[in-house]
Amino acid sequence: MLKFLAMQYTVLIIDDEQKISSLLARIIELEGFKVFQAATGKEGLKILAAQEVYVVLSDVKLPDINGVELVKEIKKVKPYAEVINLTAFGTIADGVMAMRNGAFDYITKGDDNDKIIPLVYRALDKAKLQYRVNELENRVAKKYSFEGILGQSKAILAAVDLARKVASTDTTVLLLGETGTGKEVFAQAIHYESPRKMKPFVAVNCSGFSHELLESELFGHKQGAFTGAVKDKKGLFEEANEGTIFLDEIGEMNLDLQAKLLRVLENQTFIKVGDTQTTRINVRIIAATNRDLKTESEAGKFRLDLYYRLSVFSIELPPLSQRRTDILPIAKHYLKEFSAKVNKPDFKMDESFAALLMKHAWKGNIRELKNVMERVAILADGQELSSSLLPYEFHIGGQIPEADALKMETVEKQHIIKVLKYTRGNKTETARLLGIGLTTLYRKIEELKISTVI
Repeated sequence: MLKFLAMQYTVLIIDDEQKISSLLARIIELEGFKVFQAATGKEGLKILAAQEVYVVLSDVKLPDINGVELVKEIKKVKPYAEVINLTAFGTIADGVMAMRNGAFDYITKGDDNDKIIPLVYRALDKAKLQYRVNELENRVAKKYSFEGILGQSKAILAAVDLARKVASTDTTVLLLGETGTGKEVFAQAIHYESPRKMKPFVAVNCSGFSHELLESELFGHKQGAFTGAVKDKKGLFEEANEGTIFLDEIGEMNLDLQAKLLRVLENQTFIKVGDTQTTRINVRIIAATNRDLKTESEAGKFRLDLYYRLSVFSIELPPLSQRRTDILPIAKHYLKEFSAKVNKPDFKMDESFAALLMKHAWKGNIRELKNVMERVAILADGQELSSSLLPYEFHIGGQIPEADALKMETVEKQHIIKVLKYTRGNKTETARLLGIGLTTLYRKIEELKISTVI
């Protein structure tokens, strides 16, 4: 069974002594591994760059480089590969340095031949795990990179260019723009293109908590700090240590709490609720708002000193109304995504459908467009999408003529029933897809006499 598994993996031997290298290769090949051989460090690194190598056996004495130092170079090319250093004359100093450089083990030639195969298997187990972690990290980084930001208009490309330039720094960033313009998407891209990308990215919506609760969520608290604080709690700033914290809707933050945030920006320290000791952190802050913070600062509704600290590098995200050439490509992107979710073939827009998308105001921007496309994908019976699938406001600007009330009531009832069937009666999800509040949905179910037994 082990031999069968080994057939999927590759081992590289780097040794200038041909007889020893060939003997090791034969032993390892008998286990089912594919084996490459190199006589120098330079040759080994070339093979490593071209092949999917999991385990490297490297001599310490090589013609062009010390094998202990080579470990660092190997890790640069293949971070997940495990290196076993082999030496004819082992020293404690070399062994310690090899392990510090990232070697899996350091063994003496000849005396430890019986240990080679078990050691290779143990190194392979660790390398496979690291490979999966590395693959997952790369997939996450790709998903949240700047390539994932939709649109090719000048306005959005200018915003992306600014974000790329600031990403590699530790500078505080303030993202400005209307609701739904993709501020969190930009924050994630900045984080995953920064040196902190392997550290936590923590997002918090400042408008989602009361003042007291937000302070505890951000900075944590000590046991007994208030009623219900039964144990110490780490705050989100501590959770984001060494990484990035994204403070969305920063304009909603209470003035007192803003003073505490200012201290974090100034010296990366804070005091937990109910504590007397200072907590030190290392966190990059990205904030976002749809408000005009400068105007609010001048009116006394936002701290002016905090505004200046947050706006060291501001990026204005354009609304869809300023990037209309992106509307149809973004709509097609989401239609493709949702057609796969609902197991339907790729949709095609007819002219009337596309025309109404281009004409619409899109006050909710990308978020609104995404929600509308999800709803359309659910309601569509065929491959071609006509304007009749779009919500009422696309046709009549939200004004329903009194004479059409009965007709629209019928359409509305059928529409709600169809979405309820899609969500299997989940009213919270139905309200989200319909773009209405849960209370409004319950009212409409009662008014239109809709059976909720789906």
